[in-house]
Amino acid sequence: MMSEATLARFAREVAKYPADQKQSAVMACLAIVQQEQGHVSADSQALVADYLGMAPIAVHEVATFYNMYNRQPVGQYKINVCTNLPCQLRGGRQALQHLERKLALASGGTTDDGLFTLQSCECLGACADAPVLLVNDRTMCSFMDGDKLDQLVDGLRQARQEGTP
Repeated sequence: MMSEATLARFAREVAKYPADQKQSAVMACLAIVQQEQGHVSADSQALVADYLGMAPIAVHEVATFYNMYNRQPVGQYKINVCTNLPCQLRGGRQALQHLERKLALASGGTTDDGLFTLQSCECLGACADAPVLLVNDRTMCSFMDGDKLDQLVDGLRQARQEGTP
């Protein structure tokens, strides 16, 4: 069940498109669900499909194509490390492995305290800055060697302790 506030946000997004093309708001609606619930569950995908008059599989295809949609709960800090070939050639795989060791976590998992989720991802479009990673789908970090990775994780842990987002 979607709240009235959520449905109002959906309506604002749908209003941006011609009436016969409201399915064009699918990405925005999925983003709204994720902002409000932290992830996009199969049930919420079905509700978005119903709202937009789409086949549920069409919404699922969008939700699974883009790695910005979390299909299960994630940690407070989601770290996506690019492991596409250009980043791999410049240390992307090693960056991911460094974080796995530091966080005592396999890629795709979340720390027991719910602070970090670590994922590999495809190209982030910053090959010249490799290795790169993205924190919470918003903050790009470039040239991430071991020292910079340690600083990032330690800084995020400290921010949580201090109560800053």
